[in-house]
Amino acid sequence: MNKNVFIVGFMLFAIFFGAGNLIFPPSLGLNSGADFWSAILGFVLTGVGLPLLALIVASHYEGGYKKALENISPIISLLLLGAIYLTIGPFFAIPRTAATSYDMAVLPFLDGNSWQSLLIFTAVYFGITLWVSLNPTKMVDRIGSILTPVLLLAIIALVVKAIMIFSGVEVDSVVKTHNMNAPFFDGFIEGYQTMDAIAAFAFSVLVVNAIKAKSQNTGSLIKQTVLASLVSAVALGVIYILIGWIGNNIPLTAAQIAEAKASGQNLGAFILNETATRAFGELGRTVLGVIVTLACLTTSIGLVVSTSAYFNNVFPKISYKVYAVIFTLIGFGLANQGLNEVIKTSIPVLLVLYPIAMTVLLVLLVNIFISIPRVAQGLAIIVVTVVSICSVIGLEFTAQLPLKQYSMEWLPFAVLGVIIGLVLHFFTKEKQH
Repeated sequence: MNKNVFIVGFMLFAIFFGAGNLIFPPSLGLNSGADFWSAILGFVLTGVGLPLLALIVASHYEGGYKKALENISPIISLLLLGAIYLTIGPFFAIPRTAATSYDMAVLPFLDGNSWQSLLIFTAVYFGITLWVSLNPTKMVDRIGSILTPVLLLAIIALVVKAIMIFSGVEVDSVVKTHNMNAPFFDGFIEGYQTMDAIAAFAFSVLVVNAIKAKSQNTGSLIKQTVLASLVSAVALGVIYILIGWIGNNIPLTAAQIAEAKASGQNLGAFILNETATRAFGELGRTVLGVIVTLACLTTSIGLVVSTSAYFNNVFPKISYKVYAVIFTLIGFGLANQGLNEVIKTSIPVLLVLYPIAMTVLLVLLVNIFISIPRVAQGLAIIVVTVVSICSVIGLEFTAQLPLKQYSMEWLPFAVLGVIIGLVLHFFTKEKQH
């Protein structure tokens, strides 16, 4: 591996290492109990493996997923990418950055959760987001490039100290003996919450272009993407496993957990705050909260800018600034539901989007090695979309589908869609001859 591989690998790490994602491994670690390793491996597969595989696949297609999807169907491309941008933008990821910042930096210092304090915090937070988004400069990217290593160092320091103070300490029996029904697949679904796999669809062109700038030819581009993705995957996987370990080993009583839930705190944020306090005192918790808030703020600005630019490009009659205002206001409104509610409402949407994204990823991956007709690719995506929507809204027949208990009921239908598409393609060619 050369120097460029590590530079690009760290760039990928910085893109996917979102401050808002830090809350998920600790809560998974807490809830998984004795099944921690199975659950965290499932989480790493979707939270780390899928987005980096998505970038590798994108490097094989000129113009990334936008062009590849348009080649299958312009309508599929518009609908899927539009849904992805709205999900990683104003409806879920943007409000989550604000709600996470509030839970990490403000809520621990209050007597209890209050809508007034959340309203004031989010008003200031989104005021700054909008102000910078209306006049985006390279300053945000520069601040982000500084904050990522600072946040990483803070997390490493927290993990090292946590290992020192939690190792060998007996965890409350209520937590220790808790088991999941299907820990690997529960962790697999939890990994959807990072939203990184679907974000890779939106940002693949930017990332691949950055890698291309450091590559001499196409072969080098693909090789560097693979190697850089492996570097990033290892770093992300280690971080997620370590902070998941904290959640699995922090000595909390059932009463403390119940109190955190009753106060409306997110368990992941509560665990990180509690760990920071035990490790470094009130100052440590304060510093961690400030770093996470600034990192979330730069992420929020970046998402408003990219989402507004995308929709301005697709529907240019509405100006970029109007989109920025609209998306910021939506994020502001939704963030005031609180972090737990933002996460809760995102789950059904992600349970629809992820199977579609994974189907696209699989057909495009196979298409690199074995050409799949466009009709077969498109039909697989359409069938999986229908099945995923039916499954999420709870239609009765979906309960009997194969692999339903693992939330993988879409997979046989993806294969079926490709097979039917191949048959249709064959008969269409026969008629033409």
